[in-house]
Amino acid sequence: MLCGGAPLAGQSVSVSGRVLRGGGGRDTVPLANVVVVLHRMSSTTAGPIDSVRSDARGRYRLALRKPDSTSAYVVSVWYDSIAYFSLPLNIAGRPAVHVEDVVAFPSSPTGPPLRLARRLATISAATNDGTREVLEILELDNPGQATRVTNDTLVPTWAGRLPERTGQYRAGQGDVSPEAMRFRHDSVLIYAPIPPGLAKQVSYDYSLAAGAPAFVMPIDQPTVEVNLLVEDTAATVIAPKLESFGLKEIEGRRFAAYRTGPLAAGDRVEIRLPSAKFRAQVLLPYVIGVVGAGMLVALVWALRRRPPAPRLT
Repeated sequence: MLCGGAPLAGQSVSVSGRVLRGGGGRDTVPLANVVVVLHRMSSTTAGPIDSVRSDARGRYRLALRKPDSTSAYVVSVWYDSIAYFSLPLNIAGRPAVHVEDVVAFPSSPTGPPLRLARRLATISAATNDGTREVLEILELDNPGQATRVTNDTLVPTWAGRLPERTGQYRAGQGDVSPEAMRFRHDSVLIYAPIPPGLAKQVSYDYSLAAGAPAFVMPIDQPTVEVNLLVEDTAATVIAPKLESFGLKEIEGRRFAAYRTGPLAAGDRVEIRLPSAKFRAQVLLPYVIGVVGAGMLVALVWALRRRPPAPRLT
């Protein structure tokens, strides 16, 4: 019997698919004579294990020998200085796997502006020190025919404003790696290539200063949709075309859910926050001190009123 994580001895999986080129205002066409690489990724190692060139019809076939049940496998294509990857392959118990088409595009530093298709902000309740943690997830859409790249380290492929009175910015996981994200002054800067097709997800989080009376999301560019999750359900949300979706429970926490959009540059999305709630634990040391002093006063008072002891005759 096979043990979990062991190579599947004696088995071989045939991996096949097609490489296409998109862009140029035309339908996708086969991409011939490009190198297609099969990668294995595990918790400890990652790297290529086989490669082949696509034929005149853009097709390829690779042999995955001794697949490992604990590893993930993907196919990549390098085209016009950009690597394009397939989705992870499902090889479990299958002698052959057909990979969805890998579509590559020409790359360009110019083109129509990238579109902010969606912006989700989750605003947590105030912590003990009064700060609030905010998680933002953005979806960037490239409406052009080429993968947007930058050939200048000072010029990002996309940039967006950050809210005021925030700090401690941290890049998160998504389609854009944290290494391709920078925070400078009041902006988040993305340096990763953004291809056409499905929107690419960007995530980051930060802290809102203690005592901030409001969280104002800067809308510095057209935004198709904004979603808000606000843990402090007493907050007031002000935005054009605002829709409320009631309370949502997420991992045992309750959030008020809202949606607005589409928004134009300059529109205002504001969450007016109530003052931090009274927290009894903050006053606990003082309460203990007052109670202790009261007990001491009571003891002294009781001793002073004690009746004198009877005399022995």
